[in-house]
Amino acid sequence: MEIKIEKYGQYLEKNLYEFTLINNQGLVVKLLNYGATLEKVLMPSKAGLQNMVLSLPSRLDYSKERNFLGGTVGRIVGRIHGHTWNLGNKKVVLAMNEEKNHIHGGIDGLDQQVYNFQFKKSSKEIEVTFIYLDPAEHNSYPGNVKVKVKYILNNNNQLKYQIRALSDETTLFNPTNHTYFALDQPNNISDTTLTIAADYFKPLDNEHLPYKGWQSVDKTAFDFRNGQKLANVINSNDSQILAEGGLNHPFLLNNGSDFAAKLETAEHAVTVKTTAPSVVVYTANHFNKTGIANNIDKFAGVALECQYPPVSGSDVSAITLLAGEEFYLENIWNFE
Repeated sequence: MEIKIEKYGQYLEKNLYEFTLINNQGLVVKLLNYGATLEKVLMPSKAGLQNMVLSLPSRLDYSKERNFLGGTVGRIVGRIHGHTWNLGNKKVVLAMNEEKNHIHGGIDGLDQQVYNFQFKKSSKEIEVTFIYLDPAEHNSYPGNVKVKVKYILNNNNQLKYQIRALSDETTLFNPTNHTYFALDQPNNISDTTLTIAADYFKPLDNEHLPYKGWQSVDKTAFDFRNGQKLANVINSNDSQILAEGGLNHPFLLNNGSDFAAKLETAEHAVTVKTTAPSVVVYTANHFNKTGIANNIDKFAGVALECQYPPVSGSDVSAITLLAGEEFYLENIWNFE
């Protein structure tokens, strides 16, 4: 096991570092303290090291423009309808940064912060912990929230991702990692097979918010229980797929399953386990080779956003974090 740390720049007078983790199988993981970001996963393959995730051309690009590639997104991933939250008799008005709604934690969320860090190495694994104190009223959220994001790489090509957080006031908190998996780059995800251990999904309205509650996946384009190629779905005539331009939907994970989701190509695979009750599957519908992500096209990758299910109405109790209550999320990614 090996770890290398390199300072590569500054952002708002804070030092930016890249962490390179290498296990005994030759798997290389690159992390950034900007956004507690998973930058690259380089897997040994027939043609050399193959990047298993979408990455920007340069590590300096991550702080130039908000992009969500591999970052820790929050305090809330997804949308809050109407950008308001009733906390008892108090009305909390959050940033309105997607038309009239609030999305991805506001104007400058957790994915745009520079984290402090700690690391630890043994013969069996390497840990890197990123630490950030999100101050009260940042993006209008109440409560000072201390966030710790930990990545753990072992010799079995398993990468763990953990978020722990504590707030000193009641607040909203539902973050996730926003990595786009792309196992056979530079090809798109059409030939990737996706399996999800989920019997139910949520349809979306014209503001990309869930409505109608959980619906059965049976006999729909959203039935991934036995695996299906993503091309079959993103090219289907399903009204939900057409409206979103692809997948952008929450799936309720079945209890007791061996894994939450799995992506497979002819050469590689990644299996996802999580403590979260749901996963939002997003097929990179918005990329169009513009802006800082000008090397990325539509359907170049797929995000498996493990989280509490997105909410559509005023009941946000499932994503409310009480003062002194610990938030914990763990994802485990097994690369093959």
